[in-house]
Amino acid sequence: MEEKRYSQLTPYELQQEIAGLHEKARKAEQLGMVNEYAVLERKAIMAKSYLLNPEDFKPGEIYQIDGDPGAYYKIEYLNGIFAWGYRLSGGRNEEALPISMLIAMKELKEAQE
Repeated sequence: MEEKRYSQLTPYELQQEIAGLHEKARKAEQLGMVNEYAVLERKAIMAKSYLLNPEDFKPGEIYQIDGDPGAYYKIEYLNGIFAWGYRLSGGRNEEALPISMLIAMKELKEAQE
């Protein structure tokens, strides 16, 4: 069977892929395969990005980085599922993050209430 790109998968197929990647990652973690775990988690993050609408992420806005509490990221521009910008605490080094790693500030406020 030919592997499809994440961009070619349906939302259901993406959800199945993400669940499978999380299961493989859990097994790799249990076996002490740190590198394999990291790769599988990163693939799941990428797949999650294809379930989101890039238009929901706005250049100039600040987002918290998921998995890194207290770290904030300002989007300069978007290219596909990647937000290009910089961390507010780390100087002005431009980097790209998958949009699934970004949490809108309003979502944070709603979760805290």
